[in-house]
Amino acid sequence: MRSNYIPIGDYIRLVDERNKGLRVKQLLGLSISKQFIPSVANIIGTDMENYKIIRKKQFACSTMQVRRDKKMPVALLQEVDEAIISQAYPVFEVKDEKELLPEYLMMWFSREEFDREACFHAVGGVRGSLEWDDFCAMKFPLPSPEKQREIVAEYNTVKNRIELNKQLIQKLEETAQAIYKQWFVDFEFPDENGNPYRSSGGKMVWSEELGKEIPEGWEVKTLGNIINYKKGNAFKSELYKEKGVRVVRVSDLTDDSIDITSCMYIDEVISQEFQKYELATNDIVITTVGSWPQNPASVVGKVTLVPGYAKGSLLNQNAVKIRAANLKNQLFIYYSIKNGEFANYVISGAQGSANQASVTLSHIFDYKIAMPEELGIIRTFFNTSRQLIDMKKSEILELNHFTALLLSKLATIED
Repeated sequence: MRSNYIPIGDYIRLVDERNKGLRVKQLLGLSISKQFIPSVANIIGTDMENYKIIRKKQFACSTMQVRRDKKMPVALLQEVDEAIISQAYPVFEVKDEKELLPEYLMMWFSREEFDREACFHAVGGVRGSLEWDDFCAMKFPLPSPEKQREIVAEYNTVKNRIELNKQLIQKLEETAQAIYKQWFVDFEFPDENGNPYRSSGGKMVWSEELGKEIPEGWEVKTLGNIINYKKGNAFKSELYKEKGVRVVRVSDLTDDSIDITSCMYIDEVISQEFQKYELATNDIVITTVGSWPQNPASVVGKVTLVPGYAKGSLLNQNAVKIRAANLKNQLFIYYSIKNGEFANYVISGAQGSANQASVTLSHIFDYKIAMPEELGIIRTFFNTSRQLIDMKKSEILELNHFTALLLSKLATIED
C-alpha cells in the first residue's frame, strides 16, 4: 500500500444530533446505490424526536448486511441543508475540510474496490455486518487539498453532463408522449388542411370495443393481433459468468431503458443455443411478473423500449419481448402501451400474493388499440426522437464508464 494511504477514522468523527422538538420534518432513507431517497418507512406512532439530524456535507451509512448486499450503503448529503434519518444509521462528518474534501471522500466510497474491502471486513454470519472500528481502520489515499479539488471538479463535470443528458431524455420522452396523446387519444392530429381533426369537425364513429368515439376509418385491434412475441428464458444461475453475452433480467429494466451495468452474462458459445431470446433495438419488453404498483422499481406490466446499446442481449424469465408484425408500427405500439391506461389494465388482470403479482400473456394481448390506416408524419417524428434519445442514452453509458475509470484511478493518485 502506498505511503500516502491513511485510516479513514483519522479524518472523520461521529455525529449524534437528535430531532428534539421535531424541528426538522424531512425524512430520508438510504439506498444501496449510495443515495439519499425519500423514506417509505411507516412512521405512524414513531417517536420522531429520537431520529437523527443530518446536515449538508455530513455522511450517513449502514454497516448492517454489508456482506449479504456486497455493498456498504453510504451517502453524502448535498441536496438539502438538513434532514432526519433513522437512528439506526451512523452519521459522521469530516473533521477538517481544509485537509479532506467530503466530496473526495464520497468518491472513494463510490468505488467498487471499497465495497469489496468492506465485504472482506464484514463479520457476523451470512448477512455480515461491518464493525465501526473496522470501517475506520480502512485506508484511503489523501493527496493535497489542491489535487482533491482538481479530482472532484473533473468528476463533477462528467456527472453534470450525465444529469443534463437525463434531463434532455426526459423532455424528449414527455414531448413524444404529449404528441401521441394529442394525436391518438384526443384525435387532434392534423387533417388534410393542417387543422386539428376532431375540433375541426372530423367525422367520428362510435366504437363498441373501446366504448368511445374514434375517427372514421380507424380500426380497433387487440395487441396480440398486431405483434409477434417471445417469452424470456429461465437461465440457470450456474450459467452466469463475469463476461460473455449479456442477460437482461427484470431487475435490469428501468422506467425508460435497460441498466446494462448490473446485467449478468453467459458464455458466448453457450449463448448460441438461446438466440431466439435475443433482443433487438426498439424491441418492446413487458414484465409479466413483479411487484404491485406500490413498488414501481419492479412493477408487473412495466414497459421498456430496448436501446441500441442493449441489442444482442438475451431476455431472462418473467418478461416478454414483442415486435410489431409490421415494423413500421413498432414505435406507435410502444407509445400506445407506455401509459397509465395500459398499466391499470395489466394490474386489473394480475394475480398473486401481497408481495408479488403476475399477469398472463392472454390478458396482456387482449388490450385494445385504435389504429389509423396510415401513421404519416408521426412515424418520422417518433423515429427522429427515438434516435436522439438512444444517442443520449449511449452517451450516458460511456460517461458512466468514464466515471468508473476516474474512481478506479483514485488508488494511484499522486500529487
